[in-house]
Formats: sequence, structure tokens, C-alpha cells
Amino acid sequence: MKNYILILIFLSSALLHAQNAEAILSKVDANMTSSNRVFESSMTIQGKRNSRTITSKTYAAGNKQSFTEYLSPASEKGTKMLKLEKQLWVYSASTDRTIQLSGHMLRQSVMGSDLSYEDMMDDRKLTEVYESKVVGEEMLGDRKVYVLELTAKVADVAYYRQRIWVDTEHYVPLKQEMYAKGGKMLKQTEMKDVTKIQNRWFPLTIVYKDMLKQGDGTVFKISTIAFDQEIPSFIFTKAALKQ
Repeated sequence: MKNYILILIFLSSALLHAQNAEAILSKVDANMTSSNRVFESSMTIQGKRNSRTITSKTYAAGNKQSFTEYLSPASEKGTKMLKLEKQLWVYSASTDRTIQLSGHMLRQSVMGSDLSYEDMMDDRKLTEVYESKVVGEEMLGDRKVYVLELTAKVADVAYYRQRIWVDTEHYVPLKQEMYAKGGKMLKQTEMKDVTKIQNRWFPLTIVYKDMLKQGDGTVFKISTIAFDQEIPSFIFTKAALKQ
């Protein structure tokens, strides 16, 4: 009888943790995802010897459509990227050519940064692609965080496992570690400058570090962002790439 009670307590505790993890992740999704967004940003690629900054403007609708135009420097100005579902096209202004990226090509670095095309394309809610569990609570700097372990529940995901540190007050991930199925850490991110925008908390600075390459990471800064905007449907067409 005593063992039976202990088993019930254990199962109840496990179920409670699972529910809490799902609730936490749902709140993260509510902050980090939207029906659409329009933002301008800079991406500073910090190499071992020097760094360079690329600016762009992006229109995104849910997790299926996005359009990015690069604004500077001159060497990248006019380059555009269009995502439709799981397809990605890149237009080069210097060659006036459009190429489609697919398969293993999506794992390539975006303009030498620590982000891959795959990173940029996958905007699905975390609750849609990962099972989650709470593995602890701790302090990250001066912020109290939940530590969650995420394991992929779908096959088409870039990272089989993640560990994320979620702010207990604002429900924004402040740190992420991404792992391959074999356990090797592939990438790490840190989220900073968390700001309240249109009734949601959102990080305006994200530092990406590809653990398999040299350099000090890539700093992605959002200068302006607006959610739930009206975006002309023409933006999400291949014709827009050459406009």
C-alpha cells in the first residue's frame, strides 16, 4: 500500500511538471510568435579578426511566409530572400539571378553569420515541435528562470534537443542551447534587451553562436518592430524579388 501511494505521488508530480512545462512553453510562444510582423534589424558578424554589419527589413506572416531585403552594406544591398512554406529563394542584385535553396543547402551560413538558412526559416511554435519538461529553477544574472528540456516530437526539426532558460516573470527565453540527436551542442543563443511591445515581451537583441565555427558569434539587433500589420500579398511572391 505504501509503495502504491509513493507511485501515485511520483506520477502526480511528473504530470504536474509536464503540465507546467507545457503552460510555460505556451506563454513563450504567445510572446515570440505572431500572425505577422514587420521589422528592421542589423546583423553584426564578429569574426576572429574583424566584424561587419548587415542591415535588412523583413516582412513575416506566421511561420509560412517571409520576405527580407538587405539594405546595407553596398555589397549586399538589394539581395532579397523569399520563404514560402518550406521553399526558399534568394535573389542577388549584383548578378540579377534568383536561386532556390533546399535540402542540405539550408544548413549553410547566412552571409557568413552564425545563423543558417534553416534557423531563419523555422518559425514554428515550440509547442508544435517539442515535448517539454521542467528540469529546474535558477538565477540567470539577476533574473529568475525556469530551465526546460525540449525533445523533438517531429522529424523535420533542425535541433533534436534544446535546453532553454525562461524568465519566470516575462516568459521570454533568455538563453538557449541546441543539440544534435547524438548530444553534441550545435548552437547557443542569448536574448537581451527584453522590452514590452504591443502587450507582449520580446527580446530586441539576440546573440547567436555556432559552436562548430570560429569567431565571437553574431549579434542580431532589432531597431524597429511592429506586430499584426497589414502586409500586401504581393510581398510574398517571386515577382517581388526583382522589384
